[in-house]
Amino acid sequence: MEIQLLNLQAGKKAKIKRLEGGFEFQAKLASLNIRIGKIIKIVAAQPFRGPIVVEINDRRATLGRGIATRIFVEEENEISKK
Repeated sequence: MEIQLLNLQAGKKAKIKRLEGGFEFQAKLASLNIRIGKIIKIVAAQPFRGPIVVEINDRRATLGRGIATRIFVEEENEISKK
């Protein structure tokens, strides 16, 4: 089941399934190595609607919550059930 990256619990890993946005949005994420099929993990979510810190390929990046709502993922345990 796909969920927004923002709704993924900290510490859990998920596979990126879909990115909702235009060319510039997709290019920005590609520059951070965030692409469909990659495994991503939320390291921390800052309080008071602050940014989230994600880890992908052993590198960390900070994403705003608006961006995180446009990235759809499938939790790793859901992937292994298929």
